[in-house]
Amino acid sequence: MSLSSTLEQDAIEAREKELLDKPLRVAPLSDDELDPDASKTVAAIREVMRLPHGGDIPDFFRIMLKHPALFRAQMDIGIMIVGPNAKIPRREAELAILRLAWLVRAPFEWGEHVNIGKKFGITDEEVERSTLGSTASGWSDHDRAIVKGVEELLDDTYLSDATWSALAATWDEAQMLEFSVLVGCYLMVAMIQNSIRLPLMNDNTGLKRR
Repeated sequence: MSLSSTLEQDAIEAREKELLDKPLRVAPLSDDELDPDASKTVAAIREVMRLPHGGDIPDFFRIMLKHPALFRAQMDIGIMIVGPNAKIPRREAELAILRLAWLVRAPFEWGEHVNIGKKFGITDEEVERSTLGSTASGWSDHDRAIVKGVEELLDDTYLSDATWSALAATWDEAQMLEFSVLVGCYLMVAMIQNSIRLPLMNDNTGLKRR
């Protein structure tokens, strides 16, 4: 293992220790405490995200349902940008989410979207490349612009002329507008999940997930 790989692994372990080795800050609602409409809200989210139907309501949803109006507003925009009415193709949206989740070191969001992204055509190689960023070899011009766009928005809340032009060569104006909302929405989700120290679930192995 190279020195850079060792340092990266050390950084991952430190981040996960910071977020995952401490108690959850907000307790999930119990079944008795759930709003009567909660199951309908969760079912709609599962449909859009292509998550299994039935079964228990994930802890993140149970926590967010402590603020039902906020959760529904968050889900409305979330469903709009990754649901059937989204303008950006889902594979490309998942690529943006992966780069974002890696840059902000969000274990839950990264691991979940590795799993989700693969359902929409993200390859193992692209998952690994998402950890390296826009300078990595192997990207198509358009995918490189997506990854670069995420990097620029997080660094400077601004798309450079070069990146804007590269994306606009393929995307229309509606997609260009949606891109910043997509990045902002999933940054918000990462902030919430990181701040409440949301534990991993199922086959989500956090920042180690590939």
